[in-house]
Amino acid sequence: MSTPPEDPGAGDRRPGGSVHMDGAAFGQSRVYQAGRDQIVNQSVLPDQASRPVDQVTARPGSRNVPWHSQVFVGRDGELAGLERALEGPRPVVVAAVHGLGGIGKSTLAARYAATRARMFNPVWWIAADSASSIEAGLAALAAELQPELAAAVPLEALAQRALAWLGCHEGWLLVLDNVTDPADAAPVLDRTLAGRVLVTSRLGEGWHRAGASVLRLEVLPEGQAIDLLTAVATHHRPEADLDGAAELVGELGCLPLAIEQAGAYLHQNRLSPRAYLRLLAEHPAVMYDQAARGSAAERTIARIWRLTLDRLAGDPLAGHLLRVLAWYAPEKIPRSLLDPIAEPPRLLQALGGLAAYNMITLDGRTVTVHRLVQAVARTPDPGDPHRGEADVRTALHQATRLLSDGLAATSFEDPAGWPTWRTLLAHITALADHAPAATDTPATAGLLDRTGLFLYDQGAPARAIGFHDRAHDANRQTLGGDHPATLTSRNNLAGAYQAAGDLGRAIPLYERTLTGSERVLGGDHPSTLAARNNLASAYRAAGDLGRAVPLLKRTLADSERVLGGEHPITLSSRNNLAYAHRAAGNLALAIPLHERTLADSERVLGGDHPSTLTARNNLASAYRAAGDLGRAVPLSKRALADSERVLGGDHPITLGSRNNLAGAYETAGDLGRAITLYERTLADRERVLGGDHPDTLTSRNNLAHAYQAAGDLGRAVPLLRRTLADSERVLGGDHPDTLTARNNLASAYQAAGELGRAVSLLRRTLADSERVLGGDHPITKVMRANLEAIIR
Repeated sequence: MSTPPEDPGAGDRRPGGSVHMDGAAFGQSRVYQAGRDQIVNQSVLPDQASRPVDQVTARPGSRNVPWHSQVFVGRDGELAGLERALEGPRPVVVAAVHGLGGIGKSTLAARYAATRARMFNPVWWIAADSASSIEAGLAALAAELQPELAAAVPLEALAQRALAWLGCHEGWLLVLDNVTDPADAAPVLDRTLAGRVLVTSRLGEGWHRAGASVLRLEVLPEGQAIDLLTAVATHHRPEADLDGAAELVGELGCLPLAIEQAGAYLHQNRLSPRAYLRLLAEHPAVMYDQAARGSAAERTIARIWRLTLDRLAGDPLAGHLLRVLAWYAPEKIPRSLLDPIAEPPRLLQALGGLAAYNMITLDGRTVTVHRLVQAVARTPDPGDPHRGEADVRTALHQATRLLSDGLAATSFEDPAGWPTWRTLLAHITALADHAPAATDTPATAGLLDRTGLFLYDQGAPARAIGFHDRAHDANRQTLGGDHPATLTSRNNLAGAYQAAGDLGRAIPLYERTLTGSERVLGGDHPSTLAARNNLASAYRAAGDLGRAVPLLKRTLADSERVLGGEHPITLSSRNNLAYAHRAAGNLALAIPLHERTLADSERVLGGDHPSTLTARNNLASAYRAAGDLGRAVPLSKRALADSERVLGGDHPITLGSRNNLAGAYETAGDLGRAITLYERTLADRERVLGGDHPDTLTSRNNLAHAYQAAGDLGRAVPLLRRTLADSERVLGGDHPDTLTARNNLASAYQAAGELGRAVSLLRRTLADSERVLGGDHPITKVMRANLEAIIR
């Protein structure tokens, strides 16, 4: 039932230890055995290696910390955390820093290692993405400790000697960077108890086995992210244009690697952050995978995350799941939404794998994904096996179905379903924002249409328009202009325009909908009856009572004949006819219809249904208009109390009931209560609905009217001027509410003794009202009487 506006006036482990060989002959010896020749390679250590490793000392300043320690911003708290873990009163041997690829783990570790040169020796960095890489890094450490061994001893023996050295010395720091499997690092972690080991890894699980202190690294705060972008983009270029820096780091989710990548690109190409944003929007696949000259080509965000997903290739569901999650908002996603994707054990395994590598964040009930991970995962790239176009499209359609299924048991009108709507609204909005309109299906249109209805019901018609408009386009493109689903979405779009006060767009859409429904469905189809009711209601809102009243009478008669007297469409038609009679000044016809509508709604829908609450509010308002305050005030109080209890204090129906109770107090002469309630209603509507919502304009008008009635022209006149200016801007100069606001301002001028301004404004308003509404419209008659009273 539509709500009329209020009265505008109112791994393996190798053995450890050093290698001992007898007979220090260097090279190969050939051993002959019966039956065949066999060559046995024996690598023998030179004489210097016969020293026990505990007698080998590290040269002062032995370190190999990599170059990226030079680009560093913030992270004071994280550095302090590493200091407490590795150097504090109760230090641990192992600290593990984990987080999403590109989050800055290696940079943090490098900064810590670089600043600890005087505390630890050696400070040794090992690329640890595989067991062979760790072995090579250990061999390099042995060569650093004893350079003469570098060309003489096989790599594996060197690695074993380094492990032996680490096991019997203290005061060293070993960094194992980018460990992909804790088992690869086990030979080191199991043997090194005297020094300190700092591990970085995308993997967040398994480090407890080493007794590690674990630190999860998060993205940079926005201010530090901007500082990092600035440092890279303006290097030797202090004049660089940084317009759009905050927007760019926000789009990149404050992820350090992405910011460095963008900053280097800006520096190389002499671009501003805003220009980079345009490139990112137009060519995302290229930009996510492109590095500036001089940067490591393999260290782009797309390639780093591709390697992570390669580790999960044994579970194809993990990649698909990430592509589905990519279409949602970068905030908490209910895990229950994902239940239809797979059986619980498979789903949990996939989620756990993604979480272990920090591609997602899990808690007991929700999943969260970094916005840039999402952006890359939903961007097709034929060069990436995890982002094929067909796979991305399949994930989009499943993401849409999951949202639709998650809302299947809810009604946008039922307060019990509102928490679900509010939880999923951000994800529906994100999907609509990121999915190309060309990919929309009827299922997409259905989801968008339902979302628009929820937003309309919550008092956000401007947002609803966007959803309904896209749903209408999708249905028209995929199903045709006369399909019932297209007609429904066209009707809903018209309703959103009407609620926003844009009757110039609403009425033609309603007229098209009705014509299409009559042609395709027939004159007696419920959708046709609803379309006729809605068009008539729009005529009434535009002040065209000459068309509204006859059409509403016909619609009510047809609805009673076809659907029966208690059908919701019939109740809505009766309510709207009653309101049209009231707008025409026929309260004797309006009030019985309102009374019957309320009684039927209470019996059929229940006393707490939103349509019943609306009917109760409308009847109370009609009683007030008739001067029957003995019934108007108590019923208005009940309508407000019921709305607050059922819908909450901020629902548009509640706000309308509060406005109308204030109007009842004003009519009763209780201006103290009226003004207090009007002021509260205006403040709430500005907060909930926004300053330009038609209901907010009504509240502003009503408060000004009450100020004038109280003789407070100092507040009334400025508020009426603002109301008129806002109404002309938002609703247009010919809208009935704008004409009313202009009349009320003229009345205030008259009360203030400014008769010249009052007469001039009233003459213009009367001429416009006669042109738009007609000479016999009640609003026109009021304006004519006001003008005559001044010029007599």
